[in-house]
This record gives sequence, C-alpha cells and structure tokens, in this order.
Amino acid sequence: MRARPTLMLLALLVAGALLAACSSGGTPSGAPSGPQSGSPDGSPTTIGSAGGAPPAAAPSGAAATERPGGLAAVRHVFVVNLENKSFDQTFGPGAVAPYLARTLTAKGQLLTQYYAVAHHSLPNYIAQISGQGPSKQTQGDCPRYTEFMRDSIVPPDQAVGDGCVYPQGVDTVAGQLEGHGYTWRGYMQDMGRPCRHPTLNALDTSQQARRGDQYATRHNPFVYFREITGSPACARDVVDLSRLPQDLSSAASTPNLSYISPDLCSDGHDQPCVDGRPGGLVSADAWLRTWVPRILASPAFGKDGLLVVTFDEAESDTAAACCGEGATPNTDQPGITGPGGGRVGAVVVSPFVRPGTRNATSYNHFSLLRTIEDAFGLPALGYAQDAHPFGADVFGS
Repeated sequence: MRARPTLMLLALLVAGALLAACSSGGTPSGAPSGPQSGSPDGSPTTIGSAGGAPPAAAPSGAAATERPGGLAAVRHVFVVNLENKSFDQTFGPGAVAPYLARTLTAKGQLLTQYYAVAHHSLPNYIAQISGQGPSKQTQGDCPRYTEFMRDSIVPPDQAVGDGCVYPQGVDTVAGQLEGHGYTWRGYMQDMGRPCRHPTLNALDTSQQARRGDQYATRHNPFVYFREITGSPACARDVVDLSRLPQDLSSAASTPNLSYISPDLCSDGHDQPCVDGRPGGLVSADAWLRTWVPRILASPAFGKDGLLVVTFDEAESDTAAACCGEGATPNTDQPGITGPGGGRVGAVVVSPFVRPGTRNATSYNHFSLLRTIEDAFGLPALGYAQDAHPFGADVFGS
C-alpha cells in the first residue's frame, strides 16, 4: 500500500531534523563551555552574510561538500601561525599585541573558542596540514629528524607507529591541492635555501635560534612528509618568506594556499631574542603589523581571500581541548598532560566575513584543515573527517 502524501512529507521532515541534529558541532572538553555561536557571554552577535563571487565549481574528482556561500567563493587561503600563547594572554584586556588583539580583530572575526590539538609545537603544525594525531616523538618536537616507522593505518587514516618524517602514502593538503589542479606554498622566515631540513636521522640543529638564523624546522610541517620532501614540489614550494611579496603581486601568482611561519623571534616563541629584540607578543605583533597589511592589500585577498591568524599551542601547562578530541592511536594524551593543546583563539579576515564580530563556536586545528579542504572541494584527511569546518556562523548564509 502506498503511503499518503502527507505521511511521506512528515517522514521527510523528521528525517531532515534528525540529520541536522547529527551534524551539529562539538563542545569543549576540559574547558569552559560556551554558546555555539555568538558572543562569549551568550548575547547575540551578528554574523555577516556572504557576498562576492558566485561559488566556483569544484575540480573534477573532488568530494562534494555543502559549503556556506562565502567559503565556496574563497580561492586564496593564508594561514599564519604564531607560538605558545593562551587566549587570555593574547586577546585579554592586558594584551600587549594591540595590532592583533584590536586592529586585526576589528577587520574580521575573533574565534574565542579555538583550540590547539596537542603539545608541543610540531604535532599542531602536522595536524593542520595532514589531520594526523601526534606520535611520541612529534610530541617532543623531534630533536632528531627520524623516519616515522609505520606499523599500520587505522581510521580515520591514522598512521600507527612512531617517528617524525611520515612515509609515502600519508597524505597532506599540499598533495591534495596539487592533485586537483590547485597551488600551494609554504613561506618560512629565515629558512634561506628552499626545502631546508636536517638529514634523515640526524640531529635537528634548528631547535635553538642563532644570530642570523632563527628558522625552526619544527615550525615547517611540509618537511615531515616524504610525499613532499621526495618530490620536486619541496624545492619549488617550500621557500623563504622573502618570496612572498613577489607572489602577492598578482592573483595569478598567489598560491591557493599560502602557509606562513615567522622565525623564532617574530612568531613570539623566544623572549628575549638572540638578535636583541624583545620577542614574545611584542615582536609577534610587530611582525604582523609589517606583513599582514601586504596580504590584505594583495589582489588575491581582495578578490576571494581568507586569512587565518592563530597560535600553534597554548602554554604547555594548559592542555584543554574541544570538539571531542582525546586519545589517539599513538598517545593517550595528545596534550601530554591532557587531551589537547589549550585554548588559543584565532582571527579570521575575509571579504566574506563581517568585520568586528566574535564567535564562540568551538573549533580547532583539525577544523582549520577541514575548512581549507571544503573550500576547494577536497576529501577530508585524518581527524579533519570528524571536525566541523568554519560554517555559516563565520561566513554567513
């Protein structure tokens, strides 16, 4: 017997409601909970509506995804990582980074519940481009540049084993972009020669800054994947920061993904610095004041850009997490003393984001990876499969 039309309609409505409920985002674990959108005190915050160009078609073979209008229009993503600061220190009333905490947040949206996923630095950078959880050695920042000895792969695409440099077959967003006809580039301050990294199984001599050389290998996630270091792409696309102004000169020469790591002083890691600068947030803010306006004034950003400025991790004694993060195949405590890397916050600036807004939705580094992948219609890697991307609460509907 056929169901009556009204009963069929009712069944469809119920199914739609259940699907919407299942796709809602996570809440913080080990941290204060907050409303899923709006201001931290629960009062409503207006989130801007999308604008700009119509959504571009995903490249052939890319995964089909539901994307808010603004994210679908994004074609140039810029990611800047700073170092080792908790949210209250950076964005609180006593912040000593006025450009980041006030000027830049006025240009975009402050994500007040954005979390790192691990300690120390390296597993957070690796998470942002691959969705891999930490290994015991990446938790220690890999003072020796060892090969990752993989035993197996378990869901969601996690390499089980230990070591630092992941073997072929462990994918990155860089490989995804290249495979789908997009471009990417990592810009590393003070790196000098392209694709600079230690010899396999040698000591990493960049663990400490030196005068004239404050590059840190552990802040360059691309050189921890044989997919990249074993390819001509490494010398072509993992370059010194000095290359960025040339690439920003036109939209055509700007990569679809620009991943930027300042040096050990300019990222706020060292304080004071070996060259006499104060370091910490003071030097990080000065770096942002110099480089971010160049990005925002570039043709690519003005056309369809998205800038995300965040921190790799909070201070090491803060291991809070969000979004259901916890034990991974290689470690019970990704944050060494807890489930995550602490609350760091992030600033999102784009022509498709309303300026001067705040958003208390829970996000983390896996969410950032998922956002980049969704923008270009790519399948989600690793723990990004379980993360929710920046949605209509960031970009509008």
